[in-house]
Amino acid sequence: MEVSSWLTGRRGVSLPFTDICPALKATPADRALYDVALEFGRKRGWRYFESRNNSADWPGAQPSVSFYGHAIDLQGGPEAVFKRFSSALRRGIRKAQDQGVQIEFDARPETISLYYSLHCRTRRKHGVPPQPFRFFENIGRHVFGPGQGFVAVARLASKPIAAAVFFHHGHQAFYKFGASDYRLQHLRPNNLLMWEAMKRFAAEGFEFVHLGRTSLSNEGLRRFKLGLGAAEETIRYAKYDLKREAFVRDIDRSEQPIKRLFGYLPSSLFRLVGRLLYPHLS
Repeated sequence: MEVSSWLTGRRGVSLPFTDICPALKATPADRALYDVALEFGRKRGWRYFESRNNSADWPGAQPSVSFYGHAIDLQGGPEAVFKRFSSALRRGIRKAQDQGVQIEFDARPETISLYYSLHCRTRRKHGVPPQPFRFFENIGRHVFGPGQGFVAVARLASKPIAAAVFFHHGHQAFYKFGASDYRLQHLRPNNLLMWEAMKRFAAEGFEFVHLGRTSLSNEGLRRFKLGLGAAEETIRYAKYDLKREAFVRDIDRSEQPIKRLFGYLPSSLFRLVGRLLYPHLS
C-alpha cells in the first residue's frame, strides 16, 4: 500500500500497521515480485519501500529492523494447549479464577469504547500515544462487523480490568492489541484472559493464534508469550531507500527516549498527539 503524507513523505509499505505480512507468491526466494514493487515506487516517487516479511524471502536484502514473533499451535484442542503453558502461567490462571475474575467476549461498539479507555491508560504508561478512537471504530465496522474479531474483557465484580482485541480469518487468529489496569495486575487477569481466548479458538477448530511482534529488548513480554507455549521466530523487515538505491537500517521506535516525555502529558493532550501523529505513520 502507498502511504502519502506531507509530513513523512510518500512510501510503499507491505502492509501498514501490520506486524508481519508474508509475500503472496508461489516461488520462494524470487526477487521479481520485489523488483516490480520497486519500479512502481520509482514512478510514484516513493522515498522507500518497506517489506514486513522475513528479509530472507527477498534475495539480496539486508534486514532493517528485527523483532520476535510468536504463534500458539491450537491443534490438539484446549487440553493440549493448556499442557504447553508454563507452570507460572497456570498458577496465574488459577489465581485470577480464585479472585473471581470473569472473562467475556463481545464485539459491540460499547465494548470497543471500554477497550479504548484501558488502551489509552496502558499506552500512557508506556509513553506511546494512542491511535485515534476512529481507528478502533473502523475496526469495529470493518473487522468485527463481518464477524472476524472481538474484544475479550476481564472483569472483577463487573469492573473491566484487562482487555484484548483479536482478529480471525479462516483457521487463523491474531492477537492485535492488549490493555490492562496495572493497579490490579497482581490478580493476573491477562493470564486468564489469554487462556479463555485460546480455549475458545481451539474449541472452534482454529489452527493457531499469532501473538504479533515483540521488541527484542522487551524481555518481560517475550517471557509471557513463551509461557503460553508459543513457538518463537525472529522477524526481520527489509527497507529499500529508492533515492540511495540501497537497503538501509531502521530503528525500533518503541525503544525511543521520547516515550518518557509523552508519558508526562495530560490525558487530553496525550490523545490529541495520537490523533495528530497517526495519519502520518504506517
